[in-house]
Amino acid sequence: MAEEQTELEERIIIKDQHTKEIDLVNRDPKRINEDVVKVDFEDVIAEPVGTYSFDGVWKTSYTTFTVSKYWCYRLLSAILGIPLAVVWGFLFALISFCHIWAVVPCIKSYLIEIQCVSRIYSLCIHTFCDPLFEALSKICSNVRVALRKEI
Repeated sequence: MAEEQTELEERIIIKDQHTKEIDLVNRDPKRINEDVVKVDFEDVIAEPVGTYSFDGVWKTSYTTFTVSKYWCYRLLSAILGIPLAVVWGFLFALISFCHIWAVVPCIKSYLIEIQCVSRIYSLCIHTFCDPLFEALSKICSNVRVALRKEI
């Protein structure tokens, strides 16, 4: 009985991972588009002091800009949103696949192979270079440098 319940909980956890609830109010919870696409009328069109258009033109321009931006975005997202979601889903699945099945195994293989080369290189250095530099250090150990100031 306990095993069946544990198995059922695992299935629920796995199902919840793929069917999680989305927030329809806060659609950018990680704030990835905070500074990028926040464009309002005031950010694009501004009249400096002394060059004002008619108030009616200004209000109509504001309304036209805001409504057209809103509906064009909604129309484009309705037409292209789902196909682009498929494309991006495929692309990120491809990147994940390549990373999991190609990149990480290649790096692990390289690290295993380079470890062997590293040991051989280390052995060569210790065998040939260490005695040479020890001999040079013994030769140079008796060198004394004295500075004198001549007048």
